[in-house]
Amino acid sequence: MSTITIPQIQPLQGNGFTHTAGAAAAWKAYERVAFRIAFVFFIAIAIPNNTEWYSHVLGINWLRLHYRDLYDIARFGSGINVFGNTIFGSSLLGYANWVITLLVAIVGGLIWTFIDSRRKNPALEYNQLYYWLRVVVRYRAGIGIIGFGFTKLLPVQMPFPSLALLDTNFGDFTAQKIYWLIIGIVPWYQVFAGIVEVTAGTLLFFRKTTTLGAALLVGALGDIVYVNFAYDGGVHVYSSYFVLLGGFLLVQDLPKLYNLLIREKLTIPVYHFPSLSRGWQAARITLKSVTIFLFLGVLFYLQLVNFQYDPYKQPSTAGVQALRGNYRVTEFRINNQVLPYNPTDTVRWQSATFERWTSLTFTVNRPASIDLSNGGGDPMRDINRTFELTGTGGGRRTFHYLADTIDHVLYLQDKFKAIPDRRNRVAGVGGDGDYNQNRGGRGQRQQDRKPKQDTAAANWISPQAWAHIGNENHMIDPKGWSTRRDREFATAPKNEKRNRMVLQYSTTDGSHVILTGINEHKDSIYVVLDRIARPYKVSRSTLDAGKY
Repeated sequence: MSTITIPQIQPLQGNGFTHTAGAAAAWKAYERVAFRIAFVFFIAIAIPNNTEWYSHVLGINWLRLHYRDLYDIARFGSGINVFGNTIFGSSLLGYANWVITLLVAIVGGLIWTFIDSRRKNPALEYNQLYYWLRVVVRYRAGIGIIGFGFTKLLPVQMPFPSLALLDTNFGDFTAQKIYWLIIGIVPWYQVFAGIVEVTAGTLLFFRKTTTLGAALLVGALGDIVYVNFAYDGGVHVYSSYFVLLGGFLLVQDLPKLYNLLIREKLTIPVYHFPSLSRGWQAARITLKSVTIFLFLGVLFYLQLVNFQYDPYKQPSTAGVQALRGNYRVTEFRINNQVLPYNPTDTVRWQSATFERWTSLTFTVNRPASIDLSNGGGDPMRDINRTFELTGTGGGRRTFHYLADTIDHVLYLQDKFKAIPDRRNRVAGVGGDGDYNQNRGGRGQRQQDRKPKQDTAAANWISPQAWAHIGNENHMIDPKGWSTRRDREFATAPKNEKRNRMVLQYSTTDGSHVILTGINEHKDSIYVVLDRIARPYKVSRSTLDAGKY
């Protein structure tokens, strides 16, 4: 019987680092060049390099946090910024910035090679730099994917379809919308995806579980990359970013795994890691503990609050209780002229829906621009939360309303804007896309957006009506209040140009509703709505976001 002799590996000491025999073997020339380029590249994309990000961090009110405050810390974009975009943009220009950053890294690596050409035996120094580069990449990928994962673990990223979306013809959805709704109707699957992503990020916080975390990250996010290309999901580059980071972390172990699993040979992993003094060891433990506390503990709590009271893709304010439901338009008058039902009529409403939140939707057989984005971003105001209308055609209109429940008047504004107000306002933060595409395929960068003012409509809501309506910012549960929310409402444009309607409503129990007033074209309208039951086969899950 043959025996296997396991060699004894003795620790060696040098430069304050502990490493096993063979760990400090001389690096080949091409390995050193590749490492120098990789070092410059991954440092460039893993460490924030814009002043706006640091201003955001310094401006956070840690006593009244919103989940997006921490999420944006983990979601920053770095690299070489060209085309007015970050390395995360939803368009392919995000990948172009990767290429530019790589070219700069190649130049930097070659300059480093020239400077380093006269040095002797720098193997130990490269091992040291390689270790710390892996630490930076581990934590960058870890906090980023945990922030990404919590929006699935507590399912708000892909919400359950609204009443209006359930009432929309399947053929009127874009491919992207169909995929998001498919995931939205099965929130427990979304939870599973979140568990996988949060687990991957957690494993990356620890050196001994890095390989498992990186493999899980590449597998999970690799699938998401493909889904985004197949369905045009809008986060191609951001998901690819995590695959890139995970792939880098796996490079060290791939030869060992190949040797063990494919060649079936005895494999003893040998790694280089620092032997720190007590002071540095205490600092390392403190930083690790703070990171885990913030991004696993505090961020989970904030995301839980967001799930319960303020889901970011759904309006947070409850709508008028008596009006909620799907309606058939049984009578429609415009300027006192009755328009009988006609499915090809370009003026008459075909159907209407009042959501659980402050949205009225109706269909008209008239072409309209389509918002092709995924409805993401970080809006605090309900009028800018547009998931219920993005990727949806068929002549459906969606209006946000403020309700004067004393005088029974609805003040409505069209939620569609050619340049939506939902993009991330922290420069360098990416992932939801930096361009909005309308039906014509044209886009405009968020930083170029300038809200147009409609001074003629400055007083379209009277002071008395405002007194009845109240402060929209505080219409949600106090647990959902945050400094971030206060800031957005305080700086919101007062008279932005939107289509508006002012409609008085009358109803007893909501089964029969009469709307009278002025529509978006300044015509008088009279609409009679009769509620209809829609017994859908798709039932709402008990895991339902929001408090309405």
